[in-house]
Amino acid sequence: MGEKNMKRTIALILISGLLLSFTACGTPGKPSETKQPTETTQPTETGIYKIDDMRNECIVDDFGVVKADNAGNARVFYQIFVGSFSDSNGDGVGDLRGIINRFDYLNDGDPNSGLSLGIEGIWLSPIFTSPSYHKYDVTNYYEIDPKFGTMDDLKDLIKLCYERGVKLILDMVINHTATNHEWFQKFRTARINGDTENEYYEFYTFGTEPATGRTFYPIGTTGYYEGNFSASMPELNYDNEAVRQAMVDAAKFYLDMGIDGFRFDAAKYVYYGDAPANALFWDWYMAELRKIKPDLYSVAEVWDSDAVTFPYFTATNCFNFTMSQTGGQIAETARMGDVNVFAKYVENYVNTIKEKNPDAMLCTFIANHDTDRAAGFLTVASGQAKVAANLSILTPGSPFIYYGEEIGLKGSRGGANTDANRRLAMFWGDDDTVKNPEGTTYNSPQSNGSVLEQMPKWDSLYNHYKKLIAIRKANPEIAYGSYVALNIPDSKLGGFLSTYEGSTVAVLHNTTQGQLTVDLSQVTDVSIAAISAVVGIGSATLDGTVLTVDGQTSVVLK
Repeated sequence: MGEKNMKRTIALILISGLLLSFTACGTPGKPSETKQPTETTQPTETGIYKIDDMRNECIVDDFGVVKADNAGNARVFYQIFVGSFSDSNGDGVGDLRGIINRFDYLNDGDPNSGLSLGIEGIWLSPIFTSPSYHKYDVTNYYEIDPKFGTMDDLKDLIKLCYERGVKLILDMVINHTATNHEWFQKFRTARINGDTENEYYEFYTFGTEPATGRTFYPIGTTGYYEGNFSASMPELNYDNEAVRQAMVDAAKFYLDMGIDGFRFDAAKYVYYGDAPANALFWDWYMAELRKIKPDLYSVAEVWDSDAVTFPYFTATNCFNFTMSQTGGQIAETARMGDVNVFAKYVENYVNTIKEKNPDAMLCTFIANHDTDRAAGFLTVASGQAKVAANLSILTPGSPFIYYGEEIGLKGSRGGANTDANRRLAMFWGDDDTVKNPEGTTYNSPQSNGSVLEQMPKWDSLYNHYKKLIAIRKANPEIAYGSYVALNIPDSKLGGFLSTYEGSTVAVLHNTTQGQLTVDLSQVTDVSIAAISAVVGIGSATLDGTVLTVDGQTSVVLK
């Protein structure tokens, strides 16, 4: 072995106890400058993980650079609340250039290096001009908020994502704007003046009397405008064709620039309280966007029960809220729950959405910017944070990681009742100047440790997430295959089979604290040859058809 190869091998072993052997096509260009802490992870075990060749076919993108085609949209996404992630200019506010500077932390473009998390997609919180810190009240859809940077910064980020084979989606808030948006200002003036010929007269939802079940605010003495989130967030009128076209045009502007798609905020509020009208709107809107970009990636926030969410899948993927938060399927199962129940739920859910749309995907998350941080209800010390990560990442479709979740970042609404406490500054542990957002009252220490502190620790939550993503990449059956739940009687050990292009894997989770054993020949006719990967607190063995899995540990078998 040559000196260069020897150095590479040593580096890979030191990363996370994994020897990651990936076949990839090269990408031209220099890596971005980063403020990423130096990594010196200690080895724990050696395992060979290879990505199928189909995951690395080279294609030429719109920028003329070669990138890896990760075989579709079923990939691990990372949600970034932009203002809290990384600050590039010292003003305390996270920005687009800060994300570019930290990109090697997310994905360094070299699947052989093992030096990054291996993120395959990024969702940015709203970046358009807005009077608020959170930017969910847009003033101008065609301007980047100056606190976050410039349009050139966004273009640089798009180019970097293409070079690294990472999907980039923007948070689009289309049901309402800010009251200081030019559209609303002209609408308000037209209403007060009774100027029915004004093109903005019907731009927002308006009534002479407030409608039952919705929230309205007065405009002078002429009537009321709808604002279900607040008085500063007026609802657009989608019965107006001009409004519909305006939102198609806004999306087209960014799709033409190179954005891969969108996360749509508050999707059920376009026609609030009218689910059939909402579903029809999204069918129309997504059809219009796919005329612009046929391979558009989209996921909508429909914060409701599965039954309410399902009709939207004919148009777009939706986040699964039943699996999220402290009372969700993931958290309940991670607390020593029955994996058989969890796996059966996932099977039924996937089958249902596939009936709605063959291209539909499960989109899981444990927590996001609107919920309390997962570290508050799934602690690192108990091992439950790692178990929950296993349940989320080792599922089909697109699991989403909320920034900082990989280090157990803390944050909860608390008695102050402010979402700012759920969007605290990323805890890098170096000289990053990013600060907590305005309105924050959260004073508890981030005791799970910074990125800098966790990188050298082979058993840290950070390295656990890195290993999980590598395992998922090495076994594309998990993301893309046909999901069939296993049924293991009288045991909390459970999981599923997934078959993709003639190859089958079995994924099993032990969420308890004790060792569990199962004779696989009694629960499946599929012949299991070997253990492909083990991730968690303990280990696993396969003796013939008898599988033994330690507590709080998951296993992938071929």
